[in-house]
Amino acid sequence: MDVILNQDVEKIGRAGTVVCVKEGYARNFLFPHNLAKLATAGSLAKLKQDQIVRSAQSAKIKAESELVKQRLSALILTIPALTQGEEKLYGSIHTHEIAEALAQEGFLISKNIIDLAEPIKSLGSYQIPVKLHPDVIATVKLQVVKK
Repeated sequence: MDVILNQDVEKIGRAGTVVCVKEGYARNFLFPHNLAKLATAGSLAKLKQDQIVRSAQSAKIKAESELVKQRLSALILTIPALTQGEEKLYGSIHTHEIAEALAQEGFLISKNIIDLAEPIKSLGSYQIPVKLHPDVIATVKLQVVKK
């Protein structure tokens, strides 16, 4: 039985795709939980139309992300921090401090898209990746200086 998935279903497929599943699985699990709908001619036509709209929106968002990436690449953030010794920080710098510094520069970026492998614990210069879009990753230059 062919169905169109309304949501991502583990080991079956992603939302908006047409998959073939057993009839009992569709009627007893997917349909009652509103995870899928029957793939009819009308629903397939609507799906195709929705995919065209989504791809246009995605292209627009990607273009906007490219513009933000260019602006972020030219930016050098400076975060002052307290130090214990010569180079070691008293505490560490996390994604929310970087997001706050970006907000002060006029970029409203969520801390969730800042890809910091581990907290910064020493003075110096760093390259911080920011995932603006699945295909667009900007790099922000960060300098941690003594307060």
